[in-house]
Amino acid sequence: MQRRSITIIGGGFSGSMLAVQLARLAGQPFQCDVHLVEPRPAPGPGLAYTARRSEYLLNVPAKALSAFPEEPDHFQNWLRVTGADQDCQAGFCTRQSYGRYLQQLVGQVLEWPSMNGMNCQWHNSSAQSVEPNPDGPGAVVRLRNGQLIRSDLVVLALGNFPPAVPTPLPHDYLSHRGYHGSPWASGALSGIKPTDDVLLLGSGLTAVDVLLGLRADGHQGRLTVASQHGRWPAAAVPGAPSYPSFWATELAGLSSVGAVLQVVRQHVAAAQAQGLPWQPVLDSLRPDLPRIWAGWPLAEQSRFLRHLAGIWSVLRHRSPPGNAEIIGQLLASGRVQQLRGRAREIVSTDDDLLVTVSRAGHPDQQLTAQHVITCTGPLLDYRRIQEPLVVQLREAGQLVPDPLGLGMLTDADGALLDASSQASDILFTIGPSRRPAYFESTAVPELRAQAVTLARLLGQRLRQLEGAEV
Repeated sequence: MQRRSITIIGGGFSGSMLAVQLARLAGQPFQCDVHLVEPRPAPGPGLAYTARRSEYLLNVPAKALSAFPEEPDHFQNWLRVTGADQDCQAGFCTRQSYGRYLQQLVGQVLEWPSMNGMNCQWHNSSAQSVEPNPDGPGAVVRLRNGQLIRSDLVVLALGNFPPAVPTPLPHDYLSHRGYHGSPWASGALSGIKPTDDVLLLGSGLTAVDVLLGLRADGHQGRLTVASQHGRWPAAAVPGAPSYPSFWATELAGLSSVGAVLQVVRQHVAAAQAQGLPWQPVLDSLRPDLPRIWAGWPLAEQSRFLRHLAGIWSVLRHRSPPGNAEIIGQLLASGRVQQLRGRAREIVSTDDDLLVTVSRAGHPDQQLTAQHVITCTGPLLDYRRIQEPLVVQLREAGQLVPDPLGLGMLTDADGALLDASSQASDILFTIGPSRRPAYFESTAVPELRAQAVTLARLLGQRLRQLEGAEV
């Protein structure tokens, strides 16, 4: 019987956990090769968990970060057995420790064939294109190193892309040595001298990490943070009691942002009257967020993105308590100055960058810094992403960006919808690219569930292919 082939493009959390879940599929053995394409030095950690800095903490407690939904203690047990729990602070572990955990999990799958017959191999390269197989069904994945992988099924696990360029044209400053388009790039902070003036664009979790990194490096120069709303991530409340779900009784069927917001506010008030913090109320919505989001028509989804997405982000994606306390101290002491507004223009000089910050109804502000770091979060809009693979699939009509700029259009199973709104039999996606369906599709609890569901679906497709061959 012919061996089948699944190619997973991207070996960060989503792609690696999909490979792990494929290796765990039960039933009659598969005759299948799984190709994991990842250009970084090792699959598993991806961009999010590669940084080798002890001050970069996960913003979710370790107890919630098992790679396996059915084994909630898996990560905590790994921490204890490996001694990596020493890297944790009040239950919040370092990103690098979680990266080692993921690398070990996928490494086990790569080292030997799985019991179910799956054979997984890693290709240390990047994918340039996915095109129809000229010799039959399926597709051919072309890698940067020239290798061709004939594939029955292809999964795009592309993860997050670097932040968008923060200003309109001209963009001459992009090549300036003091401009850092991605704080996660290798050695992004290493060229900053202790006395340099630094401007951060954005005040979310990425900015928190950068400030903590600079603080740990002994930075003494001027630190300024410019963000449109001036909000910082709320602090997590470890050990807070859970709040009962109220989706089925009060939110199901509500088709407007205003109606949902009214109910949520009522529950926040009720929780506060009981002496409970607001955080558990929002956390109780997490399992039902996809259904709440899907219940809004496109106009309401757009309204949420315009008016509430920024507030939601700082309330939902929180800082470890210790990190939030340090940021509060830096702001209170004046060590970090804050500006409200967006960068409208950045002009490079020989050594410095001149930045103009604009805010509606206020005069522009200008400041000079030796370094400008974009901390505005990943680029999600597949209309603007210029990676060769994305451009090729987009131009071929096989990948269609969603109208809100959140990701790509798919069916309920994650199969890509083409320009004719037809679901592909070959192309699937997992991870942040599925935000149009889920709104939230970046955190471990959501992504590990996607990996389980998609692995089962791909297993079924393999069975169907084997049946058709017989």
